[in-house]
Amino acid sequence: MLIINEIKGINLPNKKDEEFLKINFDSLFSYEFADKQSYELDIMGLETTVDKEKYESVLFDITRSLDDKQTILTINKNIAEPIFLIHKLKQSETLYTNSLKIEVKKDIKASIVEVFVNSSENSFYAVNRKIQLEENASLEYVKVQDINISNSMTFALAVEQKNSSNLELFNFDFGDGFIVNSFENIINNENVNYELNALIKLFSNAATSNLIKTIHNEKSSNSNINFKHSLKDSSKAVFKAKSIVNPSALFSKAFQNCDTILLSDDATIIAQPHLEILIDELEASHGTTTGSLNKEQLLYLQSRGIKKEQAYDMLLEAFENTIKSNIKDEIIKEFIETYKREKYV
Repeated sequence: MLIINEIKGINLPNKKDEEFLKINFDSLFSYEFADKQSYELDIMGLETTVDKEKYESVLFDITRSLDDKQTILTINKNIAEPIFLIHKLKQSETLYTNSLKIEVKKDIKASIVEVFVNSSENSFYAVNRKIQLEENASLEYVKVQDINISNSMTFALAVEQKNSSNLELFNFDFGDGFIVNSFENIINNENVNYELNALIKLFSNAATSNLIKTIHNEKSSNSNINFKHSLKDSSKAVFKAKSIVNPSALFSKAFQNCDTILLSDDATIIAQPHLEILIDELEASHGTTTGSLNKEQLLYLQSRGIKKEQAYDMLLEAFENTIKSNIKDEIIKEFIETYKREKYV
């Protein structure tokens, strides 16, 4: 038996900390797992190292306390089509770990899709990711999480970008399990572009939290955090974003936006955007909106002969497509538009 709370020396999130307020880890950290496994990626010949890096989020320590080995995926030539990594959790009552460092070399352009699905029950997947982009490198990275009820997942991502690099992240949360995502980017180089787009589409008793921290330390760096939530039934979402622009980050841009549609009286959103601006020469904004589908638009579509259920779906799809349409790679865009969980479990 393995209980996370009883692992010696492990550094766990404290629900009293501001970052983890409103996130209840108690049932996960006290659960008795029957087995522990390191999830192996289906790629041959990848280098493995020991992960000794320092991270902002304590979520990284969960994975490293169980397995400190990190696989390295190096991309040193332009790739015409996306790399797809499919994670399928099959064994129940199991604590899985996986740590991957993605390196994109100078002047290289690449795209990656990771899909996390399960057929297991009462399992937990602790995932660490490090993305490192060299000068003028560009990466479009798309994560699809579809972990279902009684299962849990933590996903901790740290980013390092060199001068003039471009990173476009897309996070799609579709499952109804317990999920905590952490995204951190400490921007220490010039002319960096960082975009984080997310669609959080929850139902049943799903609980998904997204914790985002971005620090601008160099000039002419851009960050754009854009989240959409579509919440049904008794689902709950937490959005906490902090962007700090330090005095050395002249002429930077920092934007945050979080829009939520509540499709049930029992659905809950906790949205806390935060900007800490220590300079005048920049562009910055943040905002949140929460509401239901526009009744006037529903009535208008119905007046055009469209059934209420179809009009409802059309408006919801239009809301969600504002995230999907930002995907540049057409293969990935088609994949997201036609994605069905049944294909992978």
